[in-house]
Amino acid sequence: MYITCLDLEGVLVPEIWIAFAEASGIPELKRTTRDEPDYDKLMNWRIGILKEHGLGLKEIQETIAKIDPIPGAKEFLDELRSICQVIIISDTFTQFATPLMEKLGWPTIFCNSLEVAPNGEITGFKMRCEQSKLTTVKALQSIGYETIASGDSHNDLGMIQASKAGFLFKSTEQIKADYPELPAYETYDELMAAIKQELGM
Repeated sequence: MYITCLDLEGVLVPEIWIAFAEASGIPELKRTTRDEPDYDKLMNWRIGILKEHGLGLKEIQETIAKIDPIPGAKEFLDELRSICQVIIISDTFTQFATPLMEKLGWPTIFCNSLEVAPNGEITGFKMRCEQSKLTTVKALQSIGYETIASGDSHNDLGMIQASKAGFLFKSTEQIKADYPELPAYETYDELMAAIKQELGM
């Protein structure tokens, strides 16, 4: 029995923080987990920049409302969900992900939550568990599932390497060069073919 575990940002939807960096005119916010492997460090730094500019959850949600899934993502997800169980495992937050899940047809997502003050200021964040992607994949394996995993960033490597089959998708040249043993794909058709092959289809 297989469960496919997918990253969200960069794989199914554009990077939320990059979109917000462009909308707000704050280029520093373009830094993502592709650039910074330490997620806690990255998020604390982001929260500091938001505070400096007086920006909060409302402004980010206004940007997210305008984000659409990457072309072909919903069709890919629909087909994948028809042949195996799928969970999106993301380091994003419920407050960011919900509108995007609606556009993707409400797939299952495991993510984190933001701590938000009554005035909308983002004051902190609560991670679901340590190394959430790797921990989740190992938990699924402990209850009898084989996992297939795919993502694009440093924080996806643990779940990709721990899975029976793991693939980089739309990743950076640097990550692909650093992990040449991981198959890397650029299109949903390629990724679907690789997953189907693993499923024996």
